Amino acid sequence: QVQLVESGGGLVQTGGSLRLSCTTSGITGANYHMAWFRQVPEKEREGVAWLAWHGGTAYGDSVKGRFTISRDNDKNILYLQMNSLKPEDTAMYYCAARHRTVSGRWSSASTYGYWGQGTQITVSS
Repeated sequence: QVQLVESGGGLVQTGGSLRLSCTTSGITGANYHMAWFRQVPEKEREGVAWLAWHGGTAYGDSVKGRFTISRDNDKNILYLQMNSLKPEDTAMYYCAARHRTVSGRWSSASTYGYWGQGTQITVSS
């Protein structure tokens, strides 16, 4: 059974940093692409960062240069290091996984079959 559990959310001031964690079970990094998405009420889920099974990465334009996605394969944890946070980064953040054979844009939420429950990030101005 696949499980994704996020942690590390909270309240932070503008310019601050946070690191999100996503503890995974039931999947191996060698076979799955992993990603972070975020969502605010009444908007579609937005792709934030992507880590391919082969180690390649991609980022949403709004977070490039500020966020870094990484993975600890030994611990089965996906991370999202977020620096220089802005109020517009406020959202519910989700980790997601899709098998490496699934095609489609990395930022297309509908292509991911596994999701965590989400963790809230609030950036105060």
